[in-house]
Amino acid sequence: MAGYRAAMQDGHDILVKIDGDGQMPPELLPYFVEPILTGRADYTKGNRFYDLNNIGQMPRVRLIGNALLSFLNKFSSGYWNIFDPTNGYTAIQARVASHLPFDKISARYFFESDMLFRLNTLQCRVIDIPMDAQYGDEKSSLKIRAILAEFLWKHTRNFSKRIFYNYFLRDMSLASIELVFGAALLIFGLVFGGYHWLEAAERSLPNTPGTVMLSAITILMGMQLLLSFIGYDIQSVPKDAIYGTLKARRPIA
Repeated sequence: MAGYRAAMQDGHDILVKIDGDGQMPPELLPYFVEPILTGRADYTKGNRFYDLNNIGQMPRVRLIGNALLSFLNKFSSGYWNIFDPTNGYTAIQARVASHLPFDKISARYFFESDMLFRLNTLQCRVIDIPMDAQYGDEKSSLKIRAILAEFLWKHTRNFSKRIFYNYFLRDMSLASIELVFGAALLIFGLVFGGYHWLEAAERSLPNTPGTVMLSAITILMGMQLLLSFIGYDIQSVPKDAIYGTLKARRPIA
């Protein structure tokens, strides 16, 4: 983020970040910059999962971890069309970067994931750039157990914020209603059914058909509404670059 500020202060148009671990070939840089230059994207990032033949180079722990983190990131960021969210090879249009709250973006390992969440709040278009996974004999300082709780908490926080911002604060749609009623029906069905199941188990008596049907119907209706909401959310991935409509802001020194 210090590099972003310095680059914007110097008047550069596109800011590229390449991690210094030797796993990111600098010769790929034109592929990251081209979609931004042509107005097809506001932000580009690497994706090491395109070529299945090269995925085998990735350590198994990282492979599984990246897959799980990608799934969580789809929910929290709203970018259902991208993968490999922790990839550190990125490029961003400076005008877009000037609208990001640098003082709020997470540092360290969650930086790239949090960037995607912040970009979604601006409705920026993000594109994946295929790249090979390159690993040598180096040992990563990333400890899965140490960051697992942190990542789960931050993804949950970002998901809650994104849903509130996009579906209740800045706009309301049929999807907003589906989310509210779907969650309410599902919770009611689970609580109602669980309570009567425990009560029947204590008395060693079966529940009435009406009790079972009420619980089952509300659970199914709730799940159907929530699935419909997720479908709407997937279709709402930003499809157009926005930097042309933004005014450049003076970067925070």
